[in-house]
Amino acid sequence: MTPYPEEPWHLAGQMYLSLWLVPTRELPRVAEGTRPVAIAGRGVVAAAWVVYENDSVLHYNELLRAVLVRDGRRPRVCITDIWVDSAASMAGGRQLWGIPKEMADFDIDRTAGVRAAAATEEYVLATAAFEPGRRIPGRWPLTYRVTQTLDGGLKTSSVRSRSTVRTARARWTAQESGPLRELGRRPPLFSLTLNDFTIRFGDAAPAPAPSGPSSAQDRGRGSA
Repeated sequence: MTPYPEEPWHLAGQMYLSLWLVPTRELPRVAEGTRPVAIAGRGVVAAAWVVYENDSVLHYNELLRAVLVRDGRRPRVCITDIWVDSAASMAGGRQLWGIPKEMADFDIDRTAGVRAAAATEEYVLATAAFEPGRRIPGRWPLTYRVTQTLDGGLKTSSVRSRSTVRTARARWTAQESGPLRELGRRPPLFSLTLNDFTIRFGDAAPAPAPSGPSSAQDRGRGSA
């Protein structure tokens, strides 16, 4: 098995993000036990290119698609499709969180905005061109939870991030025979670049319960 870091993963880099409102009949399948958040018969879909670099626990490129869902009444993010160019990231994502990572080759040019493409042996998954716009002052925090299927149940993991944000214009294309074909059928609702972000993905393992004579004495004192 390919070794990978234990959670949480501390990551940093650049993200290029677009959002769409997509008819619910066109949404990808989400984790069993959750349901898409629907707005007038449309679901919220995000797609992103990510470059993990700088102080990241792993350095790699990523293309993902995610859907806003509900677990009961709780809003969650479900990653439905994702490709990386790191075997360690693929193994860790699958084993730790149930994130269905696959391998792909990436071509990313950041000389003027970003132009990116990802491909498998069968086809080009998607391409995108991002033109950065106005910078929104400050560094913006964002906290949310990702819910996936792991070992037959739901696995929910916390994500905390902070980044510089710019508006952007984005153009996406995707092959009609590929899994991301819907991304190229309509322009995004809006797009952003999240520059020099930091992310803490996942949760630390709980500390083991104390054992031994001293802990028994402590429990006795606590119940007195």
